[in-house]
Amino acid sequence: MNRMKLMLLAMVLTVVSGCAESSALIKANSTSIRTDIYEELTNGGIVPQGFADLRITATLKTHKPGIYSAKDIHGTPDYKLLLNIDGQAVLVRGSLQNENSESRGLVDPEAGDGIRYRFSKNFRLKSGTHRIVVALPDDEIAVVREITLGEGNVNNLVLEFIYSTKPGKRRLGMYSTTNFIEGIRTIRLMLNGREI
Repeated sequence: MNRMKLMLLAMVLTVVSGCAESSALIKANSTSIRTDIYEELTNGGIVPQGFADLRITATLKTHKPGIYSAKDIHGTPDYKLLLNIDGQAVLVRGSLQNENSESRGLVDPEAGDGIRYRFSKNFRLKSGTHRIVVALPDDEIAVVREITLGEGNVNNLVLEFIYSTKPGKRRLGMYSTTNFIEGIRTIRLMLNGREI
């Protein structure tokens, strides 16, 4: 019994530690300490020598506003994505639309009634290696990665959001299912089709 309690305590501390790390990462990267890292682009064009373009796109689904509390900003325009590249930060506003989708398979984490967000931002920055922080401040989820951009290249960084596990009984041989209603667990980054 004591061993089980110790294992449970270790799991709780791991989750709490992860949340604390994400909160600290978000707080440290919410404001710009530099303004010369990238230029935001409205249209592409030819990439100058010594530079690279980076297009960041993401889509995710949240519950509708007001389901859990009147102060919850999920499902509203105030729910934003934080990007920080080498110390230059920007909050990205998504385009929203209502979405009530049917299940497209045995397990579809985005089936149901909610709000679909689409985020997109284009940058031009010096080629080479950069530190990028991607975060959802209102969910206290943040990841940090290093990306390398080749000179003259147009790069695509796709953010994939992994939803949390739906509570309930697990059937023998079945994994717990994830669902957008349960919130975001983490973010996967795919640079030019490869996970980083």
